[in-house]
Amino acid sequence: MARRSEQRRAAAFALYQHAVTGRELDEVFERDASTFTRALAYAAQDYADELDGVIERHAKGWTVDRIAPLEKAIMRIALLEMLHPDAAPGDHPIPPEGAIDEAVETAKTFCGSDAPAFVNGILAAALRDTRQNPAR
Repeated sequence: MARRSEQRRAAAFALYQHAVTGRELDEVFERDASTFTRALAYAAQDYADELDGVIERHAKGWTVDRIAPLEKAIMRIALLEMLHPDAAPGDHPIPPEGAIDEAVETAKTFCGSDAPAFVNGILAAALRDTRQNPAR
């Protein structure tokens, strides 16, 4: 079985493929995608409007539709686990800092050179905001 970080990456790639191709989420998973990967992607899709609102609130000068689809998918997965740990599958939720680290590492590997700092900035700001305003 793949490590959870690899399963999170697979969920982000499924969301990305769904966004870029317009195909149903069911159709874009790798054939051997784990239950965790599938459940995480579906949960992120269910919360997409809220997660995109968080991204847009912290992406100074950017609208969510201007953000590259893969970067947006990576941030959605991290934000889901940060803001809605009960909605994310699994018995052991990842700590928020771990979600940010994994998102940044994925962006370093698969996105442009500016993406890791962009992803880190938005997710760190969202975490600070959540800790300062827990009701949000």
